Amino acid sequence: MHSNEIAVSRQKYTKRERREHRQGYLFLTPAIIVTSIFIGLSVLFVIYLSFHKVNLFNRTYTLVGLDNYIRALTDETTRVAFKNTLTFSVIVVPIQTFLALVMASVLNSKIKGKMIFRTVYFLPTLTSSSALTLIFMFMFSVTGPINGMLIHMGFYNKGINFLQNPNFSLKVIMAMNIWSTIPFYMTLYLATLQDLPDSMYEAAEIDGANAAKKFFYITIPYLKPMTAYVLLTSIIGTLQMFDQAYIFSNGSGGPANSTLTVSLMIYRYAFGTQNAMGFAATLAIILAVVILLLSLLSQKITKSERLY
Repeated sequence: MHSNEIAVSRQKYTKRERREHRQGYLFLTPAIIVTSIFIGLSVLFVIYLSFHKVNLFNRTYTLVGLDNYIRALTDETTRVAFKNTLTFSVIVVPIQTFLALVMASVLNSKIKGKMIFRTVYFLPTLTSSSALTLIFMFMFSVTGPINGMLIHMGFYNKGINFLQNPNFSLKVIMAMNIWSTIPFYMTLYLATLQDLPDSMYEAAEIDGANAAKKFFYITIPYLKPMTAYVLLTSIIGTLQMFDQAYIFSNGSGGPANSTLTVSLMIYRYAFGTQNAMGFAATLAIILAVVILLLSLLSQKITKSERLY
């Protein structure tokens, strides 16, 4: 093919691409319009509210400038809420990600009964978060099975009130969140591992690699794109944790603000405190910025390509 024929071919290909792009944007136009109206305008309205003192009853908006932001950065309760939320995310995300990866690797191997185990262990994912929270509240209550087991094993003479003890309340929510989310991420990892060619493991065995080396040098690098997705969704989910803390503390964030998260604090100020909708909007914006920064950081850390 001559050089001018190649140029014409490239030009035609470029025109075809442009036409396909225009068609794609045309089909996306309704979704873009709906998203702009119901999400874009809502975000702009929240930003507007964050600079005002809002009275929802008579619909008055008093401009206060940066007062809400200064209050959010200096308020002790706000710092406690952010500390609890970040602690929850920092502990839950790595543990649930690692355990999901390990369990997916085990189920991907040739072991007996893996289909039954995978089906049974996935059941918590199908249960509502509210139901799981109530179950864990019963399990960790003073007369619950956890206390009964600890007393029977001789660790304590009487039961511990885990739900009303500031040293344990948030840890109970962490344990519940880890236990209930591992099956979902395990399934994602398992689906990805089933696309991994057996020839890679076979070549590693020929080179003398044991199970540990195959896991760290083949499995983990191959799963990096999926790990990036898992970390992103985990970070967003843990930083927005609301329903479990609300049910555990009956909306108070107690005991002693030990289960107070930013999302719960936003709810309390927005719907439980008069003239505080503007401050709630400020907290929502700060939380959104924190989620964005941590999500970008996780994406940068886990950025990688497939092994082949």
